[in-house]
Amino acid sequence: MISVHRSEDRYQGGEPDAGIETRHALSFGPFYDPDNLRFGPILACNEERLAAGAGFDEHPHSHTEIVTWVVEGELTHRDSAGHSTVVRAGDVAHLSAAAGVRHVERNDGEAPLTFLQMWLAPLESGGEPAYTVVPGIADSTPYALPQAGAMLHVRRLTEGERTALPDAARLYVHVVRGRVALDGEELGPGDAARIAGAEGLEAVAVAEGAELLVWELAG
Repeated sequence: MISVHRSEDRYQGGEPDAGIETRHALSFGPFYDPDNLRFGPILACNEERLAAGAGFDEHPHSHTEIVTWVVEGELTHRDSAGHSTVVRAGDVAHLSAAAGVRHVERNDGEAPLTFLQMWLAPLESGGEPAYTVVPGIADSTPYALPQAGAMLHVRRLTEGERTALPDAARLYVHVVRGRVALDGEELGPGDAARIAGAEGLEAVAVAEGAELLVWELAG
């Protein structure tokens, strides 16, 4: 079963007057939807746009695996566990909030920043917070997230190129750029597909190049 969710149907949030624009794919904060609370372990998939100098002041997280993918620009991250870094396009950043951590996320650059942030529920709560950045992750190199029973796959396709999607109990496919055909549906930037019982599926780039993120979920 495939359910397609369009970019324009996301809940609009953020603080536009402060240079923060957010689009939520799932029920989030004041945007409560009892029929759209989560997909497997995925609790949130937020598209964030920060103007130069804008950002999120220090705030807490706990019992959440947070994965960030920068689309354009540079994201500055600092947290209470002593990590400080700049995340760039093509990097995978993973904050394991564990029993509790506080962090700051800002656009300290001069250009606009766009990033995708995905929150997943851990299989077990507690533990010590951790932060990892994989710089310039290669195409088709999976990033394992065993804490949530998940695997992230990055796919970059030239026009007409096909890629097989993993067979899995659930898949969450998000198109970062370009256009992709999937099981008779065409998806553009910001569109996503939620798939249950995925088997033998392929994605095809139908216009120029395409980049997509594929979450392989155990349940």
